[in-house]
Amino acid sequence: MKEYLIGFAIGLIIALAVFIYYVVKRANDQRAHAKEVARLKNMLSDRMDIESEGLRTLKEENAELKKQNENLRITLNTLSQKPGRKEVNRLQVYQLAVDRLTINSPGFGPAWQAALKESEEEFQKNLTGATAFIKRLIPVKTEAAVLPETID
Repeated sequence: MKEYLIGFAIGLIIALAVFIYYVVKRANDQRAHAKEVARLKNMLSDRMDIESEGLRTLKEENAELKKQNENLRITLNTLSQKPGRKEVNRLQVYQLAVDRLTINSPGFGPAWQAALKESEEEFQKNLTGATAFIKRLIPVKTEAAVLPETID
């Protein structure tokens, strides 16, 4: 019976050694898993910080661009409402009409060129010298509606 007890004790010692080995191995595996989880959590936290910072930067840039867009829109509206803008547009319409008449009407071109040259010379004379000084003091009023307010 002693032999059985010795065999049983040896088997129990071997089983206890194997049990301790597996407990130590499991504890090491749990520590390794905990380290890996901590490393992954740190990576995730860093990535979320970077992405949130990037998203915040994009939102700020988007807000700034919207603000600039609104400022440009207001500036464009202001510039289009400037005094003289309607007159410039009207003059462009007149220039286009004159160009079409010059091309389409055979007698209009030479008469137009002569009238234009005379008007330019008169304007140059009025721009300099005594005539210009007198015109500044006494403005000449005309009854002709050269630049009407509306485009038909």
